[in-house]
Amino acid sequence: MKDCIKLMRVKHWIKNFLIFLPLFFNKQIFSMKLAYCAIAFIAFSLLASVIYINNDLKDIEEDKKHPTKKNRPLASGRVSKKTAVIMMIVLLLLSIGINIIGITSFNFDKASIVFLLIYLIINLGYSFGLKNIPIVDLIILAFGFIIRVLYGGLVCNIPISNWLFLTVLSMAFYLGLGKRRNELKKNSAKARKSLAKYNMEFLDKNMYMFLGMTLVFYCLWVVGITGFVGDSPIIYSTLIVFFIVMKYSLIIEGNSLGDPVEVVLNDKILMASIVVYVILMGVFLYIL
Repeated sequence: MKDCIKLMRVKHWIKNFLIFLPLFFNKQIFSMKLAYCAIAFIAFSLLASVIYINNDLKDIEEDKKHPTKKNRPLASGRVSKKTAVIMMIVLLLLSIGINIIGITSFNFDKASIVFLLIYLIINLGYSFGLKNIPIVDLIILAFGFIIRVLYGGLVCNIPISNWLFLTVLSMAFYLGLGKRRNELKKNSAKARKSLAKYNMEFLDKNMYMFLGMTLVFYCLWVVGITGFVGDSPIIYSTLIVFFIVMKYSLIIEGNSLGDPVEVVLNDKILMASIVVYVILMGVFLYIL
């Protein structure tokens, strides 16, 4: 059971909290729509696990050659291929079923299930070859982040701010480029075919270009909330955002493999900073 849960990569569900962003920033986190987001979170998380299992199935041989991925449940042989396939089918049916219940009983936008299917199809394409095409692989990784936000807006019928969309999108590219950079740095081109077509100069330049864009878009989003002349303290959230991105950059410039989830979960200061940001934004948006 422990290996099956590990195969589902439950700790990577942390990325699915992006589903709550539209609700949180629209000041409706204490409404009934919070339950809608919770249901959507479960549906999307189960679907994400389907993708993770499929990726591991396709990458068994490559993972066996990787210094850390060789310990994954499938690559190590602790979970059989048959069990993994059964898990994929069950999780997929549960995900789609939960979303259908959301549409019929909780007024989810009908397009929400379309977004789930698009996410599934594109990521299956990633597993079956698109991941080997440079830049296309990064676009799909970034798409995975942004679709979570769009999905959260759909299930709660909340429009997404253009600045928020651009902030998440550029941050997603930054995270994806950082991951590829450190994979190339640590494992050369052995662990992933697309790495052979990347180089450190390209990844470094574009990584920090997208980081700069992320900060600019975030500042513009904050200004859009407060107005160019306003007394809202939300503008001060930029200080902790600057700290978070600098701390993250410092970590991936070190010995990290660059996986965003691993970076966040393995650094207490970074994790604490993100928690502080969420608390402060909650105070700024809902109390002050």
